[in-house]
Amino acid sequence: MQAELATRNSQNKLRDYVAYPKQAEFHEAGSRFRERLLSAGNQLGKTWSAGFETAMHLTGRYPDWWQGRVFEKPVAGWVASETSEVTRDSVQRVLCGRFNDIGTGAIPKDAIKDKSLKRGVADAIDTIVVRHGGGGDVQAGESLIGFKSYDQGREKFQAETLDLVWLDEEPDEDIYMECLTRTNATGGINYMTFTPLKGMTNTVKRFMVDKMPGTHVTSMTIYDALHYTKEQREAIIASYPAHERDARTKGVPALGSGRIYPLADEIVAVEPFQIPSHWAQVGGLDFGWDHPSAAVRCMWDRDSDAFYVVDCHRQREQTPQMFAVSLKQWPSWLPFAWPHDGLQHDKGSGEQLADQYRKAGLTMMAERSTFPDGTNGVEAGLQEILARMQLKKFKVFSHLSEWFEEFRLYHRKDGKVVKLADDLMSATRYAWMMRRYAISQKESEFANAIHQQEPDSDGIYF
Repeated sequence: MQAELATRNSQNKLRDYVAYPKQAEFHEAGSRFRERLLSAGNQLGKTWSAGFETAMHLTGRYPDWWQGRVFEKPVAGWVASETSEVTRDSVQRVLCGRFNDIGTGAIPKDAIKDKSLKRGVADAIDTIVVRHGGGGDVQAGESLIGFKSYDQGREKFQAETLDLVWLDEEPDEDIYMECLTRTNATGGINYMTFTPLKGMTNTVKRFMVDKMPGTHVTSMTIYDALHYTKEQREAIIASYPAHERDARTKGVPALGSGRIYPLADEIVAVEPFQIPSHWAQVGGLDFGWDHPSAAVRCMWDRDSDAFYVVDCHRQREQTPQMFAVSLKQWPSWLPFAWPHDGLQHDKGSGEQLADQYRKAGLTMMAERSTFPDGTNGVEAGLQEILARMQLKKFKVFSHLSEWFEEFRLYHRKDGKVVKLADDLMSATRYAWMMRRYAISQKESEFANAIHQQEPDSDGIYF
């Protein structure tokens, strides 16, 4: 009996699938976004989770806890990886089980109606017919899933109309766009699962930098993989070379030695805490339109000379008035540092950009951001901030996910800073450069009280 029960369980793993929180986040996003990326380290469960989601769509068997996309009818789809052999050893194995035990993967054995094999590749499946729905008076339908590989070339990804495409391992941009086109007519879904070892490619940039409408990224780190113990995580992390560690354990695009701040999040992050009223505060502002406008709110503990980023905001296509409204929860007296392009005049009104933000209600500093000696070198600012981070004198509140997103991707190429997804990084640098003008809440209240008083006959306020 026990052997029979074990066999039955092995042939219906879909029934028992339970997602980790990060995997559940990835699944749920499918109900709202056509394009998804699960960017994760190696052996963390990214292929496993996408495989079980694919099996749900093919069979129509969704668990009670499911909050992702639901197909009420049979579907047609593709799954693919780098080569036919890799597709066989990863995607096919997760969906179907090993070739000598088909039906022990994510697709239940009783749902696999037929299969055809791929020519020229041992044990590789080309197409599977999957039973969708059925039971009671409901007639079961048939879903179809094809197995492909990137090395077939873009042309092999043309012509078909599909409901879903799952790409395991990163494809070139041309193949990805062909797959996206295949689901346009049906309003279908495209999802990818990979470790971004190739760096900031166009495929990665679409999701992590450009953030095209309809796209969603779930980042899964080794700390989100609940099948590892603390000791196992530490051993795995230590086994990777430093330049690949973030990619292989956190799903952060591999930037090699080009990272501007080559530090782990944990070195910089600090849990949020109540801000003492005597600490000085300063804001930083980076202007944008096609790329986001960005603002940071920072604190400076003059006694310990420690600097903290405690809040941030980033949004594209915002007028000065709209962006100022987004910051209305920040102190109205917060002085904002801003860059040299704030001196540019608007073509329509003729007003300087900084003045537009000033009129929108932000307390803009009188002059653009410079160091005390009047210079404003980018590299000087970056090196100062990095040195402070290494001394643990520059901290960022740990819940500021957008700030850390840019922090991880901020890099140089050919020795030059790459001006992509650096809006909050730039705003932070401006605030750091102008921290000498930071003021505390008490100082602001004192200045305001003086402003409201009338001087005596000698011009003295007290």
